[in-house]
Amino acid sequence: MGHSERLWPTRLRWRLRGAWLWPAFLVLTLLDGVVISVLSPYDGSPPNIVGATLLAGFSNLLLVAVAAPLAGLALRRRRPDLPRIVANDYAGAALLVLLCALLLIAGVAHRPAVAAQANDRAAVYAAVHGYVTTQATEWRDGLDRVDAIQLAPESYRACVPGDDPRRSLCLIVDTDQRPAGVSRDGSMVPNLR
Repeated sequence: MGHSERLWPTRLRWRLRGAWLWPAFLVLTLLDGVVISVLSPYDGSPPNIVGATLLAGFSNLLLVAVAAPLAGLALRRRRPDLPRIVANDYAGAALLVLLCALLLIAGVAHRPAVAAQANDRAAVYAAVHGYVTTQATEWRDGLDRVDAIQLAPESYRACVPGDDPRRSLCLIVDTDQRPAGVSRDGSMVPNLR
């Protein structure tokens, strides 16, 4: 058996044992994007899969470029027999898996807050609908275009647009009670976005 024929199985064995960084990068970037879009780990995370995958890609790339060499250096101190590139590869792949696990844990932990916010939004729209249909029927045509913004935790300003785009029926809705408390705002200026 020649020298190059013996080298090929050795190189293949190393590849199967050690070259996991870039395949893990590709797979975990897609998985992180799905986790971020489905299980939002924080308020304001990208709601669609494309934005979430871009965010995950940049995060993973930063992790591979900055943290993996430092973690590889620490790994080589513990295992001096590893070549630098192999240590960086092991460390980078481990960091990518760790980030994916952290995103998953954060998404699951943040789930109750997302559900509470969705319940508050539903309570706001139900309260505005109830108020308009019983006390301000002239604004009924704008119920399908209600614009609500959060002022504070459990406090929202919801505006029902009318014929004049500069005037809206604006209500302050408090969702800390059931049913939500509604009071009319003295200003008829629509919410600014």
